[in-house]
Amino acid sequence: MAFGKSIRTYWQGRWHDGDLAVMNAADHGIWQGSSVFDGARHFDGMCPDLDLHCARVNRSAEALMITPTCAPEDMVAIIRQGLSGFRKDQAVYIRPMYWALHGSDLGIAPQAGATGFAISLEEVAMPAADFATTVTRTRFRRPVLEDAVCNAKAGCLYPNNARMLVEAQAKGFGNALVADALGNLAESATANVFLVKDGVVFTPVPNGTFLSGITRARHIANLRADGVKVVETVLTFDDAHAADEIFLSGNFAKVTAVKAFDGTEYRHRPMTERARRLYWDWAATAR
Repeated sequence: MAFGKSIRTYWQGRWHDGDLAVMNAADHGIWQGSSVFDGARHFDGMCPDLDLHCARVNRSAEALMITPTCAPEDMVAIIRQGLSGFRKDQAVYIRPMYWALHGSDLGIAPQAGATGFAISLEEVAMPAADFATTVTRTRFRRPVLEDAVCNAKAGCLYPNNARMLVEAQAKGFGNALVADALGNLAESATANVFLVKDGVVFTPVPNGTFLSGITRARHIANLRADGVKVVETVLTFDDAHAADEIFLSGNFAKVTAVKAFDGTEYRHRPMTERARRLYWDWAATAR
């Protein structure tokens, strides 16, 4: 089910208008969950880090034993062609996707070289700059690489994220802060997380349990270039309660302010606003 408005679909070598059906009922990607995607954004005439998102979807495919069929540079060119069907002022969510078509003799492992590929361009507005969410704890945790393909942006991982989000929303919150297997802070249900304390920015050190995002890396680089100390380290939920600010970082919204975490309120957000401003300034020069 689409959650945006105007949609274009790249399938079998050309662009189509609308939300096209691209999978068959017996495709391995449906009944065995062998699918990966990546998300990029087009907004204000900009498409930041599109090349990195296209490269990552290929790495995700390989992590799920799916054979990638489109070189990242070709994918970038195809996406830019598809975006020509949208106005510059339209915000578009960009999703290149792979899935396995066939399985091995037992039907479990994806068959090498049998790959489905599509790209969905979906008009979805960027959240308002002043939007802020609330977060809570969740009983669900991030898995480890021995349990799941944590090194891929894989569709099969998202039911766990959905459980986190639904639990948080049932408690009256907008999102969840999530623990890793050891009980330390990993990320939110939908994005990476940053804490701010006494002018220093902290973020959980990548430990293989969560995807260390492209936008996360961009914020770290931008803030450090602007003279801000950014520390990647082990963080606890007590650290989150003690923070001066919390913000989330993901492709969909780029920066999302957090106004409260389980009773702890964050009333002032200068670093969050600084990270947002730095990102937009960088994107305007990188397009």
